[in-house]
Amino acid sequence: MSTVLVTGGSGYVASHLILKLLQDGYTVRTTLRSLSKEQSIRSVLQNAGAGNMDRLSFHVADLTQDKGWDEAIQGCAYVHHVASPFPGGAPKDENELIIPAREGTLRVLKAARNAHVKRVVFTSSFATIGYGGKDRLEPYTEDDWSVLDGLPAYHKSKTLAEKAAWEFIKTEGGDLELSVVNPVGIFGPVLSNDMSSSITLILKLMDGSIGKCPRTYFNIVDVRDLADLHIRAMLNPAAKGERFIASSDGKPMALFDVARTISLGRPEKAKKVPTGEMPSWVVRIAGIFSPTARQVVPVLDVIRALKNEKSKKTLGWAPRTPQETILDTVDSLVEHGIA
Repeated sequence: MSTVLVTGGSGYVASHLILKLLQDGYTVRTTLRSLSKEQSIRSVLQNAGAGNMDRLSFHVADLTQDKGWDEAIQGCAYVHHVASPFPGGAPKDENELIIPAREGTLRVLKAARNAHVKRVVFTSSFATIGYGGKDRLEPYTEDDWSVLDGLPAYHKSKTLAEKAAWEFIKTEGGDLELSVVNPVGIFGPVLSNDMSSSITLILKLMDGSIGKCPRTYFNIVDVRDLADLHIRAMLNPAAKGERFIASSDGKPMALFDVARTISLGRPEKAKKVPTGEMPSWVVRIAGIFSPTARQVVPVLDVIRALKNEKSKKTLGWAPRTPQETILDTVDSLVEHGIA
């Protein structure tokens, strides 16, 4: 089997991708900014059923530095570039996110080209497709790009990083192939305390932090399905030079529908889950006084429909239902003592 590099091995998505690659028989390398987390990551993957851990190695490489990337990538047939800076809050300067995201992506691509890697699969985001500009009713597809004007720093960083990746492949990529995966909100089982920012929303529903649900809507993808889509994009010849939206089937879910899914599916774990919605006008008034409410106001009643047919038809991808994903998320949070 081929050797595959996954960048940012301590992350939620990367951990699931490494797990599936090991289970599928690949030799896997992964990068960390330091090796301090190596043993804990090995333990997490072992407990999750990764199998032969001798096929996993760790390498030190940082998106902000050239050092380490050539060594990490040399001899790999494929690279999954998953690592990307993610803000704890809104940065004072958007370039704190934009520069490392863009420059880090180019570092990985240059090292991959120089090492004669066959294909890089880049974990982008739906943030590069369906944001900015005017609200619209027609579904978003892989042909769409977010409008940069007024985008939050994270969305802008992902958009500029992906555009830089495509430009590099076009002008300097040589024989290197690129496929891009654009996931929506990522949910699903946690392997440890490291989780996606989306899952903190489930935690807040379960611990009573949200009294009533604001009228917000979002699309969902299961992290296990996302890992599967990455591998399909890695192997399928038709994925060369293409983007793939990663989202479950169906319409975007209201936050209240997520709460109701937990209450109906896991009633014993839903004692603090909200049972009602908060009118949007109340949230808007609260936003005058509350920074937390103010963050919610721009997305109130906004529904971003999308199409995932390309991922399913081109790559044979079959995502789980959002309801299954939500309940599996809840179960894993309880199992790990997080909720």
